[in-house]
Amino acid sequence: MMENIYGLSLDLIIHPGETIREIIEDKNMSQDELAIRTNYSAKHISEVLSGKKGISSKFANALEYALGISTEFWINLQGIYDKQIIELEKINEITEKEYSVLEQLKEVVSYCHKINILDNISNKSINILKLRKFLNINDLASIPNLPIQQVAFRGSKCSKVNIYVLYAWQKLCEYFTEKNNVKVDFNKELLKTKYDEIKSTMFLDPNEMVSKLKNIFSECGIVFEVVRHFTGAPVQGFIKKKNNKVILCMTIRQSFSDIFWFTLFHEISHLLNEDFEDKYIDYSFIESEIENRADNFARNTLIDKNDYENFIAKNVLNIYTIREFAKKQGVLPGIVIGRIQNDRKDYSFLAKYREKYVWQ
Repeated sequence: MMENIYGLSLDLIIHPGETIREIIEDKNMSQDELAIRTNYSAKHISEVLSGKKGISSKFANALEYALGISTEFWINLQGIYDKQIIELEKINEITEKEYSVLEQLKEVVSYCHKINILDNISNKSINILKLRKFLNINDLASIPNLPIQQVAFRGSKCSKVNIYVLYAWQKLCEYFTEKNNVKVDFNKELLKTKYDEIKSTMFLDPNEMVSKLKNIFSECGIVFEVVRHFTGAPVQGFIKKKNNKVILCMTIRQSFSDIFWFTLFHEISHLLNEDFEDKYIDYSFIESEIENRADNFARNTLIDKNDYENFIAKNVLNIYTIREFAKKQGVLPGIVIGRIQNDRKDYSFLAKYREKYVWQ
């Protein structure tokens, strides 16, 4: 019922006593008569009607007998009033810091309005209250104090991180995956048998590809989703273990096929090694043994290491030889080009051949 307090005024919140007053006026019943019918004092009736007292469960039951309107109606009416008062009090407690956080989250809020996660309301105070509920926190300014490192992230190099956007993106990942009906527990041994099947989807339309990947991962107890990117959350992957299943989300921050697929297999490495149990934020610009292991796995699973080294040793690198080699590896040419550009910086002329996904 927060929508009833746009003006942030107590005058707009109707006390249940007003409803009683209207009903007894329609019945031509005086307050004294209501006191007799309910077996409550005239003073009690007066205080309820004037808004000084609330409707207790016992009084609500007495009103059912006296006015012929159910106990549940009066209890619910009082509950709505109490909730509105609490929300109004919360609005009055909103600090300038929370308004600042809301401004930083404006891209997220706009997206949530667009897909109907949050009601499209212009009032900033109401938006803060609704955002608190979606993000499960009583004060948006307290987000930096949360243990956000309980999940593993993969990010982009040298990008500025906004902790509020990062946390909101995490909540969106959880929102989009919480209703996914994955019936089996996480099975990393089964996942190891799926590499070729996973790679084969890269030749599909990107949205068909995502649908196919969801099915493959679900067989392994993994809830997979692609979630849009927001400025301030420079992450490309999200992993979180939930019960005996695993959430794996990818962003659509990069449209290049090689970046998407390298990141996906990087995250698969974390799944296989259960690195997410260590509860850390996984940015690609942070050097570590765990990250290097995941990078090597992604490179060598997408393209066989020995085959790649032999191909490079021939030193005949053009789009025609690359396409032929990519076909033998069962990957898109852009995957090979991305690998070459990462290893040998002087091959930027090949960039125009890197495939780009157009996301729905």
